[in-house]
Amino acid sequence: MDRKLEPERFKLCVIDDIKSVVEMVSRKPPWQEHGIEVTGTALNGEAGLQIIRETRPDIVLTDIRMPRMDGLQMTREILEVLPDCKIIILSAYSEFSYAQEAIRLGALDFVKKPFSLEEIVNAVLKARELCREERQETARLAVMEARIRESLPILRQEYLTFLLHHQTTEADARSRWAYLDIPLDQHDFFVFVAEIDHFAEKLSGQPVQEVELLRFSLHNILEETISAWTRGVIIREATDRYVCIMNGSDPETAALITEACCMNVSRFSRHTISIGVGLGTAAIQELGTAYRQALSALGYHFYTGGNGVYHYSNIENKPLSLYSYSAAAEQELLFALRSGNSAKSLQVLDQLFAELLDSGLLPEPRYVESVGYELSSRICRVLLEQFPYGQVEPLELRIAAMKNQVHPSLQDIRDLLSWLCREACALVEQARSLESTRIIRQAVEYIHSHLDTGLSLEQMAKQINLSQGYFSNLFKKVQGVSFQQYVMHEKMEKAKAMLISGRQVQEIAQDLGYEHRRYFSEVFKKYTGMTPSEFKLYYFGKE
Repeated sequence: MDRKLEPERFKLCVIDDIKSVVEMVSRKPPWQEHGIEVTGTALNGEAGLQIIRETRPDIVLTDIRMPRMDGLQMTREILEVLPDCKIIILSAYSEFSYAQEAIRLGALDFVKKPFSLEEIVNAVLKARELCREERQETARLAVMEARIRESLPILRQEYLTFLLHHQTTEADARSRWAYLDIPLDQHDFFVFVAEIDHFAEKLSGQPVQEVELLRFSLHNILEETISAWTRGVIIREATDRYVCIMNGSDPETAALITEACCMNVSRFSRHTISIGVGLGTAAIQELGTAYRQALSALGYHFYTGGNGVYHYSNIENKPLSLYSYSAAAEQELLFALRSGNSAKSLQVLDQLFAELLDSGLLPEPRYVESVGYELSSRICRVLLEQFPYGQVEPLELRIAAMKNQVHPSLQDIRDLLSWLCREACALVEQARSLESTRIIRQAVEYIHSHLDTGLSLEQMAKQINLSQGYFSNLFKKVQGVSFQQYVMHEKMEKAKAMLISGRQVQEIAQDLGYEHRRYFSEVFKKYTGMTPSEFKLYYFGKE
């Protein structure tokens, strides 16, 4: 007998510590009529688990409380061995919380005691339907995988690809078309190119099988969507790209079909596509022209980031580089970078793009992309005026990586330029900070070697060749204290050390640039809270 004609069978195990319940549930319902076979029964959890391991049932009916192993533990054990098994818990009202826990662990359903046989049958039949659906889904996936392994009609695909890239005569095209039995009318076509958005980023590192399953799934969605409207053939042109040739002469209908393709891919998968549509063509030998138009239209998703349809009719006869921005704005950007003004550079960058894109008709994407790379190169050249190549190289590597990216979007280009501006300004600011530190370090060395003098702010600024105000602010920014506070701290700390070493107060005052001992003592007390003599006595007493 053909196995395909045999009715589906499902296996059931019944486990309860009350023998009469087991016998009633396993024997009274007409399980065979429902395609269900009772393959085992048990009166405790351990015996039940052993039977389940041996018979591998589809459905298990089990009491929540049993000797040796309760229903919760059994649920855990069963699902470890048979994760697809449908477990139905039998529980009294007082055991409702246990039943809830069993559901949380993965049980399918529960039936409260006392129960009727009708309730038991209904619960089991519900589980059986779930098992049947899962079997069908498994079978469907198996069929899909088998179709993936099947060979595509290679000759048809190769010839249609040839027509998209090479010229041919009408007579030859019609002859080949008929010979290959291509499932399209030989006149009135639209060509569109569909590309999976962000394919490389989303699927990088994924197993080949998963990638192929995705491509096959999207192919099917496109094919089924088009077939609801007209005849069409899908060609897998690249890993992330499909070309569709479909019959039709009405541009509005073509627009509806392609919009439906986008919507269905988004609806039935976790991915989106971008579509470029060429103008309609009447003859087979004109398919190549329609294909090139579709590719040009697809390029305009540079502006949108994907998940939409762009028509060649919207860009037909548009000049390549009609749009530009002012040289003054570019110079302002480069000046902001030289000065390390990150906020200003980002503001000017926004202005540049606003000027570039300020039109009802967007410029050719490859023109905007080339402008972006030119600006990137100029930013690097500005940095090379101030820094060695080793510091600029990471920026150039980032630009090179972007150039190698397949179909970068406008946002990708803008993000690259924004990052370059921030990094460039950070380099300038870092260099400026290092120079500031060097200057203040020089000032500190001078202070330490001239503690015996007055050391005024004016004197120090002249020594460093800076204005008093700029030097004062720079010193506080680097050292964290004002110039006067720092000088006072250094003098008083040196005075402490000299007192401890046994030097006389008068001598210390003179060595630190104080003309009068009394004034020095007043300053010392204000700084330490003690006179020099008190400090000396306190220090040695402490020792």
